[in-house]
Amino acid sequence: MLADGLNLVPPEDIVDFFKKGDGFFIASHFNPDGDTLGSACALGMALEKLGKRSILVCRDAVPEQYTFLPGLERFMTFDAVSAGNIDYSLYKNLVLVDCNHINRTGLEKSRLASAGFAATTVIDHHETDRVFGDIRWVAPGIAATGIMVYYLIRAFGITITGPMADNLYAAIVVDTGNFRYPNTSPDVLRLAADLAEAGANPYLIQKEINESWSEGRFRLFIKVLGTLSINKGIAITHVTRKMFEETATVPDDTENFASLALTMKDIKVAVFVREIDDGTCKVSLRSAEEIDVEKVAASYGGGGHKNAAGCVAQGDLETVKTELLKRVGGALQR
Repeated sequence: MLADGLNLVPPEDIVDFFKKGDGFFIASHFNPDGDTLGSACALGMALEKLGKRSILVCRDAVPEQYTFLPGLERFMTFDAVSAGNIDYSLYKNLVLVDCNHINRTGLEKSRLASAGFAATTVIDHHETDRVFGDIRWVAPGIAATGIMVYYLIRAFGITITGPMADNLYAAIVVDTGNFRYPNTSPDVLRLAADLAEAGANPYLIQKEINESWSEGRFRLFIKVLGTLSINKGIAITHVTRKMFEETATVPDDTENFASLALTMKDIKVAVFVREIDDGTCKVSLRSAEEIDVEKVAASYGGGGHKNAAGCVAQGDLETVKTELLKRVGGALQR
């Protein structure tokens, strides 16, 4: 059964962009997650079915927990593309997937910035005030970009294959928090069932993403739990560079750490702070129900969704945590 309940119809100009064009440079956002990776990979597979050329590119390597997905070996880092024998003239159509501005890809700061793209298309579900791209399909009300790509592939007249279904299912799993977030609607569940019928393996995808931690990652998690502080419904945890060194782990190993404090029934907002260097921290914000953390992230120049957002904050770890507590506390009082 096809999942038609969302009534999501891709704009004609974006369908024509892919059907009439060729040579697509598909870029994911940096610090990639399952939605940007799965969406981009499924789109690349669909374009291959149409006889189109595409290349999948991300500033950062694919995190270990997603390498099981079919086709993700196609992803190349910026450095690999720059160092390889890539004929840029074959890939002049830039496609941003799960991000709505080139700044979220890191392309503008790379050696690829001079590639000279002929046209740019944006496919994303994050709300933004910034306008970027010649053709834009931005749908903030949709739970995952993977859902948008699902309907785009159908608009191509292509049958969703098993490998496409695996990638799109993973995209939805990640951005609905394993179907736990408020964006998990009946239509989202129907679409997930459709992907399972098309060949996605829900058990394997959930297990690989959520239950394949290394010992180092588990030890890192224990250390992060030791940093927990709670103040009036706000839970704050952090990770330092030293903690990564002590457990032989990397920032990718902290994926999903941000939301775990929400498992406590009285916690309204979970804040996770990762130390980047002595004066910079990456912040992840998760909230329950009606509390809008996107506005807090936006106050730092970041963004995301109402219940899941992120940003970069300047300052040492303790200073950033203190300021975050004030801003999040203000959001709770509104």
